[in-house]
Amino acid sequence: MKSCRRPKIVLASLCFAALVSGATGANAAEQPWKNYEAPRTAFGQPDLQGNWTNATLTPLEREAKFGDRLTIPADEAQTIESAEADANEKANLPTDPKLGIKDLPHDCGRGFTGVNCGYNSFWVDPGTQVMQINGEYRTSMIVDPPNGKVPPLLPEARQAMAARYAARSGGSGNADGPEVRSLGERCILSFGSSAGPPMIPLLYNNNYQIVQNRDTVLILVEMVHDARIVRLDAKHGPSTVRKWMGDSVGRWEGDTLVVETINFPRQQSFRGASQNLKVTERFTRVEPGKILYEFQIDDPGTFTQPWRGQVAMNATNEKIYEYACHEGNYALPGILAGAREAERQAASGEGAKK
Repeated sequence: MKSCRRPKIVLASLCFAALVSGATGANAAEQPWKNYEAPRTAFGQPDLQGNWTNATLTPLEREAKFGDRLTIPADEAQTIESAEADANEKANLPTDPKLGIKDLPHDCGRGFTGVNCGYNSFWVDPGTQVMQINGEYRTSMIVDPPNGKVPPLLPEARQAMAARYAARSGGSGNADGPEVRSLGERCILSFGSSAGPPMIPLLYNNNYQIVQNRDTVLILVEMVHDARIVRLDAKHGPSTVRKWMGDSVGRWEGDTLVVETINFPRQQSFRGASQNLKVTERFTRVEPGKILYEFQIDDPGTFTQPWRGQVAMNATNEKIYEYACHEGNYALPGILAGAREAERQAASGEGAKK
């Protein structure tokens, strides 16, 4: 486990409110923020600046038990939130000093077992609330397709993904060198898609800082301390130049910041997407402490259809902590050293003797 996680803080309950216009068939009268006017910067743009969090118990993809239900009643949401609170309480209990390393399983909540339960739980801070959108509790961030799932990959996309992995690993093991490990493990880019785009919350460090000037928007991501620069009213660079987090170009459509990102590097493949991936994001300040964040994924050579999602970014007083990713982190050298030792034993026949 990395030593770069922010100190765990139990956040106060956050009431999420977000709506993709037309996504759920809601009319303007149902939108609680329809008359809200966002504050302006000194140069007249809607002010998105500040520290924000997208932490939530609502997952990107919907659990199968909910089927096509995008929303659930309050009592079901309360059950989910109560289960999370119970897991937190259980995980924070002192570890029984009589337990030994072989005393497994020893469940301590969140799926963690063993004598290091409290330590493991310390690093996990996904949020405490089911996401609310227009007063409704959501079962997934994905709103289209209706089943709340990422659309399947095309057969050729699955083959291409396998070929990319084989080329990166040289057709051998996944511990042959640091180059075959994930970008997050190598402290190059955030885990999952925390930095994005799209910006998807994870188990911890779900904080962002937005800074604006007349022609640029900077999004600082706490996870791995990524910084994405959105150039306003600009043109995309050539496809031969592929920056981490892609080439983001933004424009204002009324009070909404629309950002289109293309030219992702090959190593940053979002859920198997190709280098032709385009992510369109929309940031709208809908309440004093809320930004409505929408995203659409377009990659016709990879997914069977485009897909869309939504989430709320809520204002937070939390500071953005420095992510000193490799400080005190022995995971990566340990993985590689362990693989070399296994190879040595196999070559000498020690493994067979054991």
